[in-house]
Amino acid sequence: MKHCYFLIVAIILFLGTNTTLAQPDNRFRQPHSRNQFEVLVYTSPDKWHNLTEPVALLALQDLAQKHAFGFTWTTINSMFNDKDLAKFDVIVFLQSTSRDFPSEERENFKRFIQNGGGFVGIHGTSACQREGEWFRKLVGRTLTLHPEEQTAVLNVVNKNHPSTMHLPDKWIWTDEWYSYTEALTENQKVLITIDESTYDPDRTWGDDRVTAMGDFHPIAWCQEYDGGRSFYTTMGHMPALFKDQWFLDHIYGGIYWAATGLGFEEE
Repeated sequence: MKHCYFLIVAIILFLGTNTTLAQPDNRFRQPHSRNQFEVLVYTSPDKWHNLTEPVALLALQDLAQKHAFGFTWTTINSMFNDKDLAKFDVIVFLQSTSRDFPSEERENFKRFIQNGGGFVGIHGTSACQREGEWFRKLVGRTLTLHPEEQTAVLNVVNKNHPSTMHLPDKWIWTDEWYSYTEALTENQKVLITIDESTYDPDRTWGDDRVTAMGDFHPIAWCQEYDGGRSFYTTMGHMPALFKDQWFLDHIYGGIYWAATGLGFEEE
């Protein structure tokens, strides 16, 4: 299954554009005459998102072409060394955490953030309950539970961030709605919340888990953390979501801010 996953991703990315295969470490690069910034996307096989990741990678590569930034994809955590990380401005964890990182790679990644690097976490990245404290704080909150996929109404509570400027005040969306711990850091800026009255938090495969958070249920936020910038969004469980332009612009806004620190008009 793992080999099939990598083959599907490679075929989709190779046929989708003129991207060339780098060294045999599962990296792809999209060259531009002048890249605005360089993005490293990290994925690891995950049975819950193996169908989503290939579609998401192709969508991110399309964003790189559209917005003129460099795109590199890797599944190899040994790439998290000082020399290679110095080539990038932001690292995107797509449905992935640092759970497979040896201690040296964790420290290298930590140093990347401390030197001003950016971080973007998408959906499954918050399933990091067993990660070290530093990574959990980088994400900002950790997943506790979630119900079945449902449609809900989102409240865009901060439209000053590049990830939300284009969105309406209320946005109807279907996804897998995570609930979270309390904020693990003090300076988080919540960007989007969900209205729990518009879906059923108890729709959980007939079991007794409780996923409701109450009146305040954040699903996207950003923060400055340990010298760098961090953006996280709950959205992105199903493959089809990565074909929605508003959602892709939401992700790109997070990448753009995390990479550059630009565009966020804080109140």
